[in-house]
Amino acid sequence: MQSVAAALARLGELAASPTVSRLANAFAAAGHELALVGGPVRDAFLDRATNDLDFTTDASPDQILKIVKPIADAHWDIGRAFGTIGAKVGDDTVEITTYRADSYDGQTRRPDVVFGASLEDDLIRRDFTVNALALRLPEVKLVDPAGGIDDMLAGILRTPAAPEVSFGDDPLRMMRAARFSAQLGFALDPGTQAAMTAMADSIRIISAERVCEELSKLLKSDRPRAGIELLVESGLAEIVLPEIPALRLEIDEHHHHKDVYQHTLTVLDQAIDYERSRGNLPVPDLVVRLAALLHDIGKPATRRLEPGGVVSFYHHDVVGSKLARKRLRALRFDNETINAVGRLVELHLRFFGYTEGAWTDSAVRRYVRDAGDQLERLHILTRADVTTRNRRKADRLGFAYDDLEQRISELAEQEEMAAVRPDLDGEQIMAILGVTPGREVGEAYRYLLEQRLDDGPLGEEEATARLQAWWAGRGQ
Repeated sequence: MQSVAAALARLGELAASPTVSRLANAFAAAGHELALVGGPVRDAFLDRATNDLDFTTDASPDQILKIVKPIADAHWDIGRAFGTIGAKVGDDTVEITTYRADSYDGQTRRPDVVFGASLEDDLIRRDFTVNALALRLPEVKLVDPAGGIDDMLAGILRTPAAPEVSFGDDPLRMMRAARFSAQLGFALDPGTQAAMTAMADSIRIISAERVCEELSKLLKSDRPRAGIELLVESGLAEIVLPEIPALRLEIDEHHHHKDVYQHTLTVLDQAIDYERSRGNLPVPDLVVRLAALLHDIGKPATRRLEPGGVVSFYHHDVVGSKLARKRLRALRFDNETINAVGRLVELHLRFFGYTEGAWTDSAVRRYVRDAGDQLERLHILTRADVTTRNRRKADRLGFAYDDLEQRISELAEQEEMAAVRPDLDGEQIMAILGVTPGREVGEAYRYLLEQRLDDGPLGEEEATARLQAWWAGRGQ
């Protein structure tokens, strides 16, 4: 948190920037108010980078367009029904919205769009006090009707209006509370958290698409753990992501096992650290983080209490993969993300067989083949899944995975393993066997692929001989 004086100085510099000053002067010349609002003002106090420029004004959407057109390189009015006009001014993309004073029916979360008359009324209807800040332009005057600066100094997140009213207007704000808590490192005001718990069920009226978007933003924050914990503690996760609170398995005095819920949160933390340190994936990587969060969700369904105080979770990887795909589909994630996360959950245990005995080159090839284009993410998830406090065991697993990655690298150099294919293609198979396209060609192709994985590159002559021998034996 910067000092107020330092934040105001930074805001003054922002107000003097070419884009902001051009807009401020244009609206003033037209006789309208303009204010920079929300995130950019908040981030000036938190010493965070500013990426978006959002403005609010007393001008109507038609008037905004008339003012912006002469100074914008491009403009669009896709949000016009809600009072928002977008524009490209210089190097910046901006959004300018007419003051709002919406009312809600409390059932569908569809607002009756009503344009407001004052900046202060517009700010009070926003989600949290730390976002209900504005900088009047061109005079560079800070407006803080809800005490957002005091809340930032105290590290508190609360709503400008009563939380029951704010969350009743838009229940998605409860999930936003979890996200901002994680992003900003702020504690939730007790009254706000109590309202979240009491009103959690109202999240059901929010579309799956909006929930998906908010959950994704939370997971892509620097440290999402606190937000996930808040979703679980408030009861929201029971509705939008019930597989996570289900990980809080009861542990009795006779059967002991690792706390799966806390283990999962630790895996998420560690996956984020690996994601940053390895440098082979974009940061943040939503697929890695979803896979870390969901990798053990098959455990509650597969939990068995065995004799001697042992607890087993046989096949929780396969069950978890199915559950992950089902949940992500329900949340309207795209198919690419669903398939990638499902594959990672299914494969996350595969490595642990490596420490039980030496893998052949064939086993290493299969590991790479099965991972496909998710291999780097599988490396991260598998390493992150080691949360034991036994340093000797952790080191042993770490060294074993180092060895596996080294072998993968060496085999890839020798054989270009990333593109493992049989030594003969479909056309060659049909010519050698004298068959036409059909099931037999697929069977032959798979046979040669297994030969390739077992023994490495065979060459065309050896592959042909093995294919003919296989075909002759198949006929018999």
